[in-house]
Amino acid sequence: MNPIALLDYAGVAVFAATGALAASRKQLDIIGFLFLASVTGIGGGTLRDVILNLPVFWVANSGYVLVCAAVAVLVFFSAHRVESRWKWLLWLDAIGLAAFSVMGAAKGLAITGSTVVSVITGVLTATFGGILRDLLAGEPSVLLRPEIYVTAALA
Repeated sequence: MNPIALLDYAGVAVFAATGALAASRKQLDIIGFLFLASVTGIGGGTLRDVILNLPVFWVANSGYVLVCAAVAVLVFFSAHRVESRWKWLLWLDAIGLAAFSVMGAAKGLAITGSTVVSVITGVLTATFGGILRDLLAGEPSVLLRPEIYVTAALA
C-alpha cells in the first residue's frame, strides 16, 4: 500500500474513532457506534467527491467502510476504559483534521487545477464528517465551538 493510501485510511480511522467516542459519550448501542463512526469517517470525503463529480471513494473501495466498522467495534469495547473521552476526541479530531485537509486539498487541486477549489475541498473534507457527527450526537457543531477547526483547515 502506498503512503498516500495509508494516510487516507489512517485519516478515516482517526475520524471514525471520534465518531465512536461521541457515541460512547452519548451511551449509544453498537449500531449507534457503527453509524457515528461511519458518518464521521467518510462524511467529508463523500461530500468532496460529490462536489467534484467523482465516484464516491467508499463505494468504489469498501475497505473504508470496513475500517470505520472495525474502529467502531474496537472503541465500543474499550471506550469505558478511557477516563477522559472528550480529551481523546479533541486530539483525534486534530489529527484527522490535518490528514483530511491535505488529502482533500490535494484531490481538489488534482481534479480541477484550481487553488480556490483546492482550499474549499480541503476544508470540507476535513470538517464535514465532524459537523455531521456533532449534529447527529446533539452536540454544538465544531464550527460553533471555540476551537479553531475551520481556521486550522484553511492554514
